[in-house]
Amino acid sequence: MTEPTLSKVNVYKRYLKRQLNLFYLSLTFFTRIPAPKSMYYSPSLLNKSGRYFSLVGLLIAGILSVLFTVITPLFPASISAALLIIMSLLITGAFHEDGLADMADGIGGGMTLEKRLTIMKDSRIGTYGSVTLFMALALKLLLLIELVEISMLIPSLFLGYSLSRAVAASLIYDLPYVADIDTSKSKPLASKQTRFELTLLFIIGVIPVIYFSLTTLLFIALTLFIFRALFKSWLIKRLGGYTGDCLGACQQISELLIYLVIIACFTPYLQA
Repeated sequence: MTEPTLSKVNVYKRYLKRQLNLFYLSLTFFTRIPAPKSMYYSPSLLNKSGRYFSLVGLLIAGILSVLFTVITPLFPASISAALLIIMSLLITGAFHEDGLADMADGIGGGMTLEKRLTIMKDSRIGTYGSVTLFMALALKLLLLIELVEISMLIPSLFLGYSLSRAVAASLIYDLPYVADIDTSKSKPLASKQTRFELTLLFIIGVIPVIYFSLTTLLFIALTLFIFRALFKSWLIKRLGGYTGDCLGACQQISELLIYLVIIACFTPYLQA
């Protein structure tokens, strides 16, 4: 190859290496999965790694799909679904579930903005958080069981885990961060997203749509669009913006909504 061609190849290699490093950073931030020792860190790089949040979701869904394939001949649907939830919690360290519970406690128990933010930073879980987390996990268990029954579990996992993360991370694009940046566990996510990062999030997040009908996809898109708009408006009224806990809550709710719509689209009424 000529020298200019070699130079271009080296540029592409460096670019791919940088993107892979960003993915590793996203993986270590959002999950308990270890990254290669060659990964390098800086606060600015960790901030940019959020662009691969939905790709992390695809990886988790892949792990859960392999597990389901192994255990489904051995156990009934209810036990298989429960084991998938347990594995998901182990992989993520209940990162997003913790955010859902903290947001419920803060917004449910605080009468002022300062009180809400203080409660959300408290590591202890209260009544609002306990009830919300229990109901969310119980509903997820029932939904996964039903998805097994209609033979749509694996495609639903891929779409649910990737697209829900894209919706959650997209809040960074057009909402201000309101928590104390210096003490927040989500400090790396506090900066604004670029339009490129937002676009990449959703491109990756919608890859699993190839498994679904156009009708199902339209219902999912409409549901998530309405939910995001209402959730964003609610956060502005209650907090004036978002915190890392709010992103976790958004991910959890979006995932449940995706499963609900998929199951609803398999009812005789909508199939008619």
